[in-house]
Amino acid sequence: MAQVQVSSPAPVAMAARTAPARRRHPWLSPLVPVSPQARWVLGLSFFVLFFAVWAVVTLGGFVPRTFLADPLTMAREGMTLFAQYNFIGDIGMTVWRVLGGFVLAAVLAVPLGILMGAYKAAEAFFEPFVSFCRYLPASAFIPLLILWAGIGETQKLLVIFIGSFFQIVLMVAVAVGGARKDLVEAAYTLGANSRGIVKRVLIPGAAPEIAEILRLVLGWAWTYVIVAELIGSSSGIGHMITDSQALLNTGQIIFGIIVIGCIGLVSDLVFKQANQRLFPWSSI
Repeated sequence: MAQVQVSSPAPVAMAARTAPARRRHPWLSPLVPVSPQARWVLGLSFFVLFFAVWAVVTLGGFVPRTFLADPLTMAREGMTLFAQYNFIGDIGMTVWRVLGGFVLAAVLAVPLGILMGAYKAAEAFFEPFVSFCRYLPASAFIPLLILWAGIGETQKLLVIFIGSFFQIVLMVAVAVGGARKDLVEAAYTLGANSRGIVKRVLIPGAAPEIAEILRLVLGWAWTYVIVAELIGSSSGIGHMITDSQALLNTGQIIFGIIVIGCIGLVSDLVFKQANQRLFPWSSI
């Protein structure tokens, strides 16, 4: 007589109980995605709440305006920067420095990271030095870079390059080295050589993660450029912040910080959209 196996009703009952709870409270359920519209609403809500608290604290007199300007004063000082001090030129100069140093670092770091991730001998040769340099703060090199390159644009590009290069190298190496071994073995079985493995398996498999690494490091590059502009600079957002600090103009300081955040947010969204279009399979 054929035996009929009856599955336990426990998993089915548990799923039946959790499904209504997930439908009732989707935002409180772990790993449950939200719609794009809800994501925009939630993101904007935080900014609204942040500015509301800021306005209450400053306009209500809880904090002296010398130490923290209110949103209205900050907006007026921002208009003054654009109207009288050519702040748009400072923004353009800072953006150029960030992109110049970051692109230079990425062009050199990504191939080296792929080499280290693909070949363990290369990783053993480069990894100790790269890890050593990764912990060195880029700002510590500024005195030496001023001696070597002066206070011109080369010095600022090199600060961003040093701060970004070693981070990208090590993170790309980890991404490439974490490739699925079954895909590599399958490629060898189909007759691929070592160069073909790197070109057709390792690089395509790690490409979405490499793009995400570049997006993250671009955010770090913005911190390095401000540090570079705080010392020995006659233009840029960091230079404006330094001048405003000497005048105790917290409105202009806050406006400069907010401008940096807005530019970073826009670049982050552009990077995300580009990554989704270039690597649509990564979001599946």
